[in-house]
Amino acid sequence: MRLMDGLRFALGTLSVLPVRVERVDRQVAGQAMTLAPAVGLLLGLLAGAALLLPAPPLLGAALALGLLALLTRGLHLDGLADLADGLGSGKPADQALDIMKKSDIGPFGVVTLVLTLLVQVAALADAGVWALVTACVAGRLALTWACRSGVPAARPDGLGAMVAGTVRRPAAWLTTVAALLAAAVIGLLTAPGAGLWAWDGNDEPARELPARYICMAGSCPEPAEPGLRYDTGPDAFATAVAVSEEDASPPGRFSGVVVAPVALLAGLGAALLLLGHARRRLGGITGDVLGALVETAAAATLVVYAILG
Repeated sequence: MRLMDGLRFALGTLSVLPVRVERVDRQVAGQAMTLAPAVGLLLGLLAGAALLLPAPPLLGAALALGLLALLTRGLHLDGLADLADGLGSGKPADQALDIMKKSDIGPFGVVTLVLTLLVQVAALADAGVWALVTACVAGRLALTWACRSGVPAARPDGLGAMVAGTVRRPAAWLTTVAALLAAAVIGLLTAPGAGLWAWDGNDEPARELPARYICMAGSCPEPAEPGLRYDTGPDAFATAVAVSEEDASPPGRFSGVVVAPVALLAGLGAALLLLGHARRRLGGITGDVLGALVETAAAATLVVYAILG
């Protein structure tokens, strides 16, 4: 029952999903922040549906991130902008915290918000739906570590005070291992499958492809089936090779089993660097700091995914 209380608290705090939060205390808050990556997994799957639409990749990425903002009430983006205004002001901690509490948004917040969203959209357009899922998990894993024992709250009230120091370090490590294993499984399940060798008349085999992608020379369907690229070069003597987009990965790219965990760790690392800076400047965490960590981790994860994936 305590675990369900934590899950309901996590869903009610981190999403717009309709749940009844029946118990709110620091013990439940600790459970919620430990389970936060599971909520990220769910949000990533829901928002990733927009990437499956028959639309250009850039448009699909923008729609997916817009849907994600709706699913989270835009609170993390708001926190990112507020923290940028507070830190960018150069004021002492108490004055910076007052700036962050204001409802308006300043120039530092606008620039940070726009640049972060541009980076996320551009990276997601090249990385795909599973990169978004990994990024959402990484962002919520950053919450787990930000709420670990020893990290104080910057204010005596608010969400930061409720969740600060509620996650024990062993729980944070266990959650991280679980998130890495989930990322590795995602990479494994989305890796291209093996198939049959097909020759196009050259000295080397063209590619290893599923049998359904092989057709006789000159007999490939016209127009080509959507999502496939056919090679029926003039020297083809036996078969022509039809290559799916998944099977046509450019040389030098890394396996998804490696990319997803590495990207997740990169996102977590970027968030922890920001957390350290926020603690030095503000004295601890606030709700705005937590939101900024989510967006920072997600952006870094997507960038690494786009580069290595």
